[in-house]
Amino acid sequence: MFRISPEGFSLDGRPLRLLSGALHYFRVLPEQWPQRLRMMRALGLDTVETYVPWNLHEPRPQEYDFAGIADLDRFLHATREAGLRAIVRPSPYICAEWENGGLPWWLLADPEVRALRCQDPGYLARVDRWYDRLIPLLAPHQVTRGGNVLMVQVENEYGSYGTDTGYLEHLAAGLRGRGIDVPLFTSDGPDDFFLTGGTLPGRLATVNFGSRATEAFAGLRRLRPDDPAMCMEFWCGWFDHWGAEHVTRDPNDAADSLAEILAAGASVNLYMAHGGTNFSTWAGANTEDPATGARYLPTVTSYDYDAPIDERGGVTEKFLAFRDVLRRYTDGPLPEPESPAPLLPAGPVELTQSVRLFDVLGQLTHTEMQAAEPPSFEELGIGHGLVLYTSRIPGPRGPYPLSVHGLADRAHVFVDGMPVGVLERDGIEAVDGVRVAGTHARVELLVESMGRVNYGAGLGERKGVSRVLHTQQILHGWNARAVELGHGTPDGLPWVTSSGAAGNTPDARSGPVFHRGFLDVTEPGDTYLALPGWGKGYAWVNGFCLGRYWEAKGPQRALYVPWPLLRAGRNDLVILELDGVAHPVVELRDVPDLG
Repeated sequence: MFRISPEGFSLDGRPLRLLSGALHYFRVLPEQWPQRLRMMRALGLDTVETYVPWNLHEPRPQEYDFAGIADLDRFLHATREAGLRAIVRPSPYICAEWENGGLPWWLLADPEVRALRCQDPGYLARVDRWYDRLIPLLAPHQVTRGGNVLMVQVENEYGSYGTDTGYLEHLAAGLRGRGIDVPLFTSDGPDDFFLTGGTLPGRLATVNFGSRATEAFAGLRRLRPDDPAMCMEFWCGWFDHWGAEHVTRDPNDAADSLAEILAAGASVNLYMAHGGTNFSTWAGANTEDPATGARYLPTVTSYDYDAPIDERGGVTEKFLAFRDVLRRYTDGPLPEPESPAPLLPAGPVELTQSVRLFDVLGQLTHTEMQAAEPPSFEELGIGHGLVLYTSRIPGPRGPYPLSVHGLADRAHVFVDGMPVGVLERDGIEAVDGVRVAGTHARVELLVESMGRVNYGAGLGERKGVSRVLHTQQILHGWNARAVELGHGTPDGLPWVTSSGAAGNTPDARSGPVFHRGFLDVTEPGDTYLALPGWGKGYAWVNGFCLGRYWEAKGPQRALYVPWPLLRAGRNDLVILELDGVAHPVVELRDVPDLG
């Protein structure tokens, strides 16, 4: 049995120091799980930790997905086969730089859910329904039932958010009542307000930090003297935002901090041991001020995290530095690191087919709605993608500013079919000098959503626009057409040749445009997809959405393409370029470019 005492952890009566690392199954393709887990063993770890994102598994109310990249049961079996114990941090909230912190977008459209992460009856009813599905899958993997799961988290960093300890008690009781009998724990920052707001009596409290371990553990002891020292998130790297600098941490500095944790006799979980990738539209966002939600900062597609095991599963300088520290606390020699899959040859790929988004909007539209003011993405029933909002400005009049309020997150603006500007949240939010020469002008906003805020007071934001004004007048009478992105490319698009043949027009190059090309490979391998000269958009390989790119802003300028997405022979590559590209040519590269 796994037990906790003030002196530390024990398993079957023997003292146990946990040497754990985070690896999120939902950020790595299932075919790659075994290699990544073996790399964790080679690093010197004996335990793997993972979150469980509710929104991945319940994308729409009572529609559940536990297949492919969402196969939690298969992943936990794989961890045991790799000789690793497991720590599971289930929903409802995970943060993790993940879309909406793991909370489903549809909660925001549910009229019975009035508030998140508290004792709101509507919210708790949805959590309970989710636990009824999740916990029976998780419970058989506990060490108490012959599995390898040592302990389970109640909620994640709640002290960073709220003070409703009754909510935490409800979650703990829900886990216990559905069969979780291993120890429960919480994890928070080491400051007093984190620990007094986010912990529960009788449940292990752990702390999260990136440095100054001695100070952090002293803060834990002052408030929780009976809890053994464990850093549940040792932040050995960090994540990136679009438009910001790529963040790295010196390997030796990180190794010194790891050594300080272990010298204190504490257990540790590396966050991240292997980061992986925010595929599709799953990347979240942060704000510059978590308390107010000011200044929106969307997260990039890569979740490499500057982790010791890099995005494609390879050895880094940090891996070697950490291995030297961890081997002092392990029994026997460590396995040798295992190389990731081979890389494809570098080279260009020309995308020879194209079709304008507006020409195929009818077959892509998920929902269409008329409303006095622009409906949100959530009211339209989509999680992420594009919404074309259309209205009219009466005339003749002008010129006056056309301003967009509550933009979330980016809009291409057209007047009578002509592009007049691109607006961005926290940036330019108005087009000056919009004139109406006749009785009216058609105004269109193609609005794109980025990740929902995953941390702090901005959690639970809605996407779209709240209102549009021409001078001081609110424009009414909107038609909204929603296109959901991220879940496979549409079949049967009427592609036209984009190499100078008939059908290729300047409009087909200006954006938003789907471009298509083919990649022929002898044997599947890893590669990096770079888009020099492109603007912003989405990329799919054989119908799988790699994620967003934003070449014009960076810092990430190449998307990781894992080998399981490719097949021997011809492979389909589709790019939705929103801003326009002069030459639709992409590059396969054999090195990452994270900035």
